Amino acid sequence: MATAEHSEQPAGEAQAGDGVRRRDFLNVAAVSVAGVGGAIALLPLINQMNPSADVLALSSIDVDLSAIEAGQAIKTMWRKQPLFIRNLTAAEIAEADAVPLSDLRDPETLTERTIEGHENWLITLAVCTHLGCVPLGAGEGENKGDYGGYFCPCHGSHYDTAARIRKGPAPRNLAVPEYEFTSDTTVTIG
Repeated sequence: MATAEHSEQPAGEAQAGDGVRRRDFLNVAAVSVAGVGGAIALLPLINQMNPSADVLALSSIDVDLSAIEAGQAIKTMWRKQPLFIRNLTAAEIAEADAVPLSDLRDPETLTERTIEGHENWLITLAVCTHLGCVPLGAGEGENKGDYGGYFCPCHGSHYDTAARIRKGPAPRNLAVPEYEFTSDTTVTIG
């Protein structure tokens, strides 16, 4: 009989063993619910970082270049950012090609900044690479800086006719967006 008593577990130990297992299950279930709840709470935060419908609608634009005279630049908008489109003259192209790359802070040739067969069309974002101001030089009578291109009035950056930084605090040339010519007088940007 003594052996029968020793083989049985006391009732308290059996309940404690079952309680630990239940507690483990409850902990896992609670952490799982909290994880799923946290992920659901983050979805709106992550979703709000996606571009809005109006930005997606402007992800590419077509620009008619037929009205832009040689030597003239225009400013337009693309993805809520200003954009310069400049029709370079033969003299401006020759001047840009004559600049040694060693003289440039951000060395790029005009050929690298334009599309073959359309070297006279320079398309750049109109956002200074220093602190994001909009440079002058596209409008009639605006200050074009020391190099005949663009001048940023915020901190004095000077860009040449190829929109390359030549003087001032800007670290890089004006950015060239992706674009392609769909005809001789129409370009698709974006």
